[in-house]
Amino acid sequence: MRYRAFGRTGWQVSEIGYGMWGMGGWTGSNDEESLRALDRSIALGCNFFDTAWVYGDGKSEKLLGEARRQHRDATMIVATKIPPKNMKWPGKAEYPAGDVYPADHIRAYTEKSLANLGVDTIDLQQFHVWSDAWTTDEGWQRAVDDLKREQLVRAFGISVNRREPANVLRALGTGLIDSVQVVYNIFDQAPEDELFPYCRQHNIAIIARVPFDEGSLTGTLTPGSTWPTGDFRNVYFNGELLPPTLERVDRLKPLVPDGMDLPELALRFILEHPAVSTTIPGMRRPRHVERNLAASDGARLPPRLHEALRAHRWDRASTVA
Repeated sequence: MRYRAFGRTGWQVSEIGYGMWGMGGWTGSNDEESLRALDRSIALGCNFFDTAWVYGDGKSEKLLGEARRQHRDATMIVATKIPPKNMKWPGKAEYPAGDVYPADHIRAYTEKSLANLGVDTIDLQQFHVWSDAWTTDEGWQRAVDDLKREQLVRAFGISVNRREPANVLRALGTGLIDSVQVVYNIFDQAPEDELFPYCRQHNIAIIARVPFDEGSLTGTLTPGSTWPTGDFRNVYFNGELLPPTLERVDRLKPLVPDGMDLPELALRFILEHPAVSTTIPGMRRPRHVERNLAASDGARLPPRLHEALRAHRWDRASTVA
């Protein structure tokens, strides 16, 4: 496992971290298997774990807390997220800041997460939605400053709306935000335009989420793919989006080098960018952990292949969080 600087925090984090949404109750998730997968990731050198209160109303946080208790001597950097008070995704400018992140709500959910995780301090607390229209609100600014001063959180970040990577730049200008979590993958390359240069200039960490485009970049989806009622992928891959997604994946497949599969190529593309501090594939099984973490070996993609992948950028409209 290779490690990278996490912005100005001074932390060295595994360049492939652990996304824990699926452990919160996705179809097919199993708590015992989830804990085995976490065990395996720690053994292989993963030290960055990203969860959220809304992932099972604290369930994912509690699983991570259990893993911490089982590995007390391991370095584990814990990141979680505060849900919006109005429970609406994505964040929109028309929602008043006081309806989304009032100061008492920020503190209350930080305290809930502290209890679920079984820690005295959260390494990275994050807003789970954002609109830069809220930047000047003094309530969230005061709450973030207080939580840091009281050492209830070590650093604070923002998880930005899908396909709105620049909708955070004003908040970064406050100096209160230490990291940005953003969708970045072979298809979603827009963060390279404004966000990545800004964060590199100001030493702000980047967490690249959704490295496999919610599953399309694993190469396992088919025209007949379906998901149980309530599964997020029913919204993401609606009837209109799935066919063009599969067409684009088919155009990618000939670029996969011998001895490599599409998920590995997807991870290696992300790791090529120096602005990325870590990427957080979702993993619920030990075999997924072993496959994904193996991509952290320092090997670079051939320059011509990297340029070919850049041509697969797909600027889709933002319809989901």
